[in-house]
Amino acid sequence: MTTMVKKERKFSLKHFVMLPLVIAVTLLLWLVPSSFFGIDGLTVVEQRTIAIFVFAALMWMFEIIPTWATSVITIVIMLLTISDSSIWFMKGSGVPADMGTFVSYKSLLATFADPVIMLFLGGFVLAIAATKVGLDVQLARVLLWPFGKKPRFVLLGFLIVIGIFSMFMSNTATAAMMLTFLAPVLKTLPPDGKGKIGLALAIPIAANLGGIGTPIGTPPNAIALSYLNDTLHMGIGFGDWMLVMVPYVFVMLLIAWGLLLWMFPFKAKSIELNITGNAERTPHTYIVWITFAVTILLWMLDKVTGINSNVVAMIPVGVFCVTGVLTKEDLKEINWSVLWMVAGGIALGVALNSTGLAEHLVNAIPFGSWLPLVVLVASGFLGYFISNFISNTAAANLIVPILSAVGVGMGSALDPVGGVKTLLVGVALSTSLAMLFPISTPPNALAHSTGLVTTKDMTKVGLLLGVIGFILGYGLLIFIGI
Repeated sequence: MTTMVKKERKFSLKHFVMLPLVIAVTLLLWLVPSSFFGIDGLTVVEQRTIAIFVFAALMWMFEIIPTWATSVITIVIMLLTISDSSIWFMKGSGVPADMGTFVSYKSLLATFADPVIMLFLGGFVLAIAATKVGLDVQLARVLLWPFGKKPRFVLLGFLIVIGIFSMFMSNTATAAMMLTFLAPVLKTLPPDGKGKIGLALAIPIAANLGGIGTPIGTPPNAIALSYLNDTLHMGIGFGDWMLVMVPYVFVMLLIAWGLLLWMFPFKAKSIELNITGNAERTPHTYIVWITFAVTILLWMLDKVTGINSNVVAMIPVGVFCVTGVLTKEDLKEINWSVLWMVAGGIALGVALNSTGLAEHLVNAIPFGSWLPLVVLVASGFLGYFISNFISNTAAANLIVPILSAVGVGMGSALDPVGGVKTLLVGVALSTSLAMLFPISTPPNALAHSTGLVTTKDMTKVGLLLGVIGFILGYGLLIFIGI
């Protein structure tokens, strides 16, 4: 009863205190004289865009409503107030010059079917099909078998296998699946040993790090890639990303292995893994196996084949729909909330660029007087810090659009530190390294739910890996690059 009262109180505070506060701040920014912002030549439409951006940022940070719902309402507000199909009184009388440039309503609506959204859709469909035919369990059994029964190597096995799965599946789904396999193992370990803490922590660590490896591994990667390719026309392929980031992921997994063994040594001499579940050899099983392999191969060889990775992502969707692997019931399992969440961030970027606000902001902030390395590190730290308290997708949605404009504004000044690619990819990487608390990522929350991992343990390991990953990641991007 007490718990219910507390939950209701939290609900009330969030909706009856925070929501009016966010609306008040938004209206203030919407209605104040444009001189308040100190930006020369700021138009009415640009000022509205600032207010909408702040509204989305606050709603995402405080999660007053679900993050995907914030994205949807943000797009609706933009359609009604700053698009070329706005409500008539939002366009002003005769559309005076100081109203500014309105955004094409078609470009805002198109964000729901942006190529990046299709890339994620293909990833989700692959994951659903793999689970449906038992491919995930089969792969886990095969991949973990070589690591034997010695605790230290079983730990390494979990880190590597979870890392690989998270490159192509949701890190939350991967963490939940592997926790199921690990639960019986944890019960057999000595109650006074620290090894079980290390094993439990291996799940969120590997899931968070593994997502860095591919453009579809985690939404921030796709958001950064969207701006680099669609807005800045960099032409970075799926294989280009993996060529740099997969080695980085494996190095970080080995470092995590060493840290976990050092901080949480095992007492047990052996661990017995018993992963149950057998896939029936049906035509659907072979269709999924072949399609899975072909899709990943085409993703990796997109520069050789000339087929864009977003187009490749639609192959499993088409194959599974036609062959009956995917049914209309399976469509309900697609994580539509993540897709809509990402769409909101892309739409904000469209608004920032189309209205001219991004250019105005860059000109108003003296980035040119800052050392490029300072801009790089500051942006990465900001992404890391924010992502520890809100979803990494929301953090990337907030920061990447602005940094995209900053990168263009700084031009060749960023070249000594890897250019705008390092700026945007670095932020995406930083958000994935944020794993200090149970609230930082769903895999962290799952590990904490076992009762084995304290927030203190999670923070200590997360901080060490965050610092190491930050330095190693930026060093890699600056000196090698994507």
